[in-house]
Amino acid sequence: MEKIEKLRERKAVARAGGGPDRIQKQHDAGKLTARERLTLLFDQDTFVELDLFVKHRCTNFGMQDIEVPGEGVVTGYGYVEGRLVYAYAQDFTVMGGSLGEMHANKIIKVLDNAMKVGAPVVGLNDSGGARIQEGVDALSGYGKIFFANTRASGVIPQITAIMGPCAGGAVYSPALTDFIFMVDNTSHMFITGPQVIEAVTGEKVDAAELGGSITHNSRSGVAHFRGQDDASVITDIRRLLGFLPSSYLDEAPIYDMGPLNDYIEELNTIIPDNPRKAYDMKEVIAAIVDRGDFMEYQQYYATNIITAFARIGGRSVGIIANQPQVLAGCLNVNASDKAARFIRTCDAFNIPLLTIADVPGFLPGTDQEYSGIIRHGAKMLYAYSEATVPMITLITRKDYGGAYLAMSSRELGSDMIFAWPSAEIAVMGSQGAANIIFARDIRAAEDPEALREEKIAEYEAEFNTPYKAAERGFVDDVIIPATTRARLMDAFKMLSGKKVERPAKKHGNIPL
Repeated sequence: MEKIEKLRERKAVARAGGGPDRIQKQHDAGKLTARERLTLLFDQDTFVELDLFVKHRCTNFGMQDIEVPGEGVVTGYGYVEGRLVYAYAQDFTVMGGSLGEMHANKIIKVLDNAMKVGAPVVGLNDSGGARIQEGVDALSGYGKIFFANTRASGVIPQITAIMGPCAGGAVYSPALTDFIFMVDNTSHMFITGPQVIEAVTGEKVDAAELGGSITHNSRSGVAHFRGQDDASVITDIRRLLGFLPSSYLDEAPIYDMGPLNDYIEELNTIIPDNPRKAYDMKEVIAAIVDRGDFMEYQQYYATNIITAFARIGGRSVGIIANQPQVLAGCLNVNASDKAARFIRTCDAFNIPLLTIADVPGFLPGTDQEYSGIIRHGAKMLYAYSEATVPMITLITRKDYGGAYLAMSSRELGSDMIFAWPSAEIAVMGSQGAANIIFARDIRAAEDPEALREEKIAEYEAEFNTPYKAAERGFVDDVIIPATTRARLMDAFKMLSGKKVERPAKKHGNIPL
């Protein structure tokens, strides 16, 4: 009995982390503790902790006399909506959550165990960085984590939430995972901090502007989601897990959504009569998916393209859609990167793809050319061509030129292509095409402008429709917009048994 009591005491001391004062400081900073975060993440009373008694073995700078409860990180597994999930949460109340050799080993064990059983891993990062007292052992720990992240990539979903500081080499573990969440006001990520930048370059910038949630969600594209506080971010992580399978060998869970309307009348009038007038593609997505519910990926970055998880008929789908309200829906460098990454993520985890095209082309200009639009646009072509999941394309309006190919054309592997009667599938817009094709006739005409308008109308009647593409078999059906949801559900059901064999090779060489 005495030994049992001693065990309970030792566990209580370890679970107390840095003690009441440091816990209060954590709360005063607007942050939850590591254990409070894990309590919110997992279903009630399902978290099982691992390696509570692990201790460092550093003797530098008097470390042999310093107790580091739990090695500054809480690790284990539990259940989210009844599904197994592994997690680790760095404990900022214990030596600032600094990472040393044994701290790293605990995280690596979580990743290794999750791979063995095929379960997602959620990392809750809140750390001051490497434990300087451990020197190269700490650096080695980071390297081993990077290697474990890379081995797990494409095998199990890896989700990271930045819930405090994350600087220097520590940022590369999150960067190697599939999804990054950040918390407004309390989380920061950067390679070099504001003080170093000012000392080296003379630039003055604060931590929030340099590496806060808004910066990485809207400017750098490093992060994929953001929330106002710890609790809201963890709620969104639970929501995201519901769209994902446990591993690449599984399918995402299927939900019973109950009876839903399959004839959406408002879709018949959502495309403006004026072809130059924008509309909100998010309204189209909301009308098509189950209960209008979708979770945007990189919502604030490259907003000319929408990427989102949703369900159609209770099954998870990944959606890639042009947004006519931003840059007319043109593809550019950042939109290409955003879409390519999302396509590959969905394909890695068996999530079917729905592409909704309304794209006038790639964005022209020297800025785009100098930024490498050729290389970045090729990433989309590669991602779609490589994907083996069911792929359906819906063309709502413009679908021109090279961007037609990039938005999941038949040539790049799309299994089913639907078009609305408003679809315009052509090499380019009617005005540009008429100016090129009929240039000589227009120059020689008595009234060049009148002939130009006549030729534009001719071209539009002949080519700016979905019917030429349908005649060639590039479009499978021209459908009434109101029936879109029903047609998509039927097509995804039909494609659920899709199997594709790719040529044997070590791996492809995506144009990074």
